[in-house]
Amino acid sequence: MSANRDRDATRITVVPGGPLLVEGPVEVILPGGDRRLCERPVVALCACRRSRVYPFCDTSHRRRDRAGRASRRSDGEG
Repeated sequence: MSANRDRDATRITVVPGGPLLVEGPVEVILPGGDRRLCERPVVALCACRRSRVYPFCDTSHRRRDRAGRASRRSDGEG
């Protein structure tokens, strides 16, 4: 573990109801062995699996939440 102390730790921020924000660049290895590389300074990884560009977040979680809130309001609950 001493080798890890010589470099800065990778920072991952958990966004409640949203993605995992990882300071990049990031290489993600999927269960089937496929690799996805993103060289952005901050990479949003999907935590809800609704993204059409999984494993990266495309904000699909926002559309689902908004639709759910709108339907509750029309029922008089929100």
